[in-house]
Amino acid sequence: MSTTDLSGHIAFVTGASGGLGRHFAITLARAGAKVALAARRPDALKAVAQEIEGFDGRAIAVPLDVTDAASVRAAVEAAETELGPITVLVNNSGVTETVAALDQDEASWDRVLDTNLKGAWLVATEVARHMVRLGHGGSIINIASILGLRQGGQVTAYATSKAALVQLTKQLALELARYQIRVNALAPGYIETDINREFFGTDAGKALIRRIPQRRLGQAADLDGPLLLLASDGSRYMTGSVLAVDGGHLVGSL
Repeated sequence: MSTTDLSGHIAFVTGASGGLGRHFAITLARAGAKVALAARRPDALKAVAQEIEGFDGRAIAVPLDVTDAASVRAAVEAAETELGPITVLVNNSGVTETVAALDQDEASWDRVLDTNLKGAWLVATEVARHMVRLGHGGSIINIASILGLRQGGQVTAYATSKAALVQLTKQLALELARYQIRVNALAPGYIETDINREFFGTDAGKALIRRIPQRRLGQAADLDGPLLLLASDGSRYMTGSVLAVDGGHLVGSL
């Protein structure tokens, strides 16, 4: 059996209604996992579930607001009732605000930190409690960013939230290792999506791409290998790791 064969695994993916969350959910389903798709947009989740069922995968839609503890508890319970004990969590929900630090207001700051950090903490700890109680271990994958390891203009709240998420990953890895729960982070660089494609076609976007050592944007598929590694037994001796997938951006020269 391949170390990235996820047959028999139950995955819970937050922010699965679109973008990278949708891609992660489909990738895990193609590897054999049953997937609980969690987000605030039920209609979009149902469309992703139908896509997965189209290749004979198994997926359910679960309404979730990651900033609400009661919603998190209900979503995890619903997923396990329908599919079985969660063995893989992909903590993907996230938002950003592009604004200068001195122009950002408190509500904007709270929105980013509540979703990207508090939300990740609520979901990770709730899933971990279930894993501990059932005694089967598992893998928690937090979707961070290279902006959690480096700086960028006009993204102070986002970068701060992702830096804190990296530290949360390491703290949980330390405390949960005794329960055979692995906690790692995936830190993407600039990945081309429908949202940013237009920007990267501009002169400013092209200039940014030239600063990436590989001289290209990442594609969602470039995250598949690292994701499947962290979700599977291929990473059974990895915990507290942060995998940057960025075309060499972090090691680029100043």
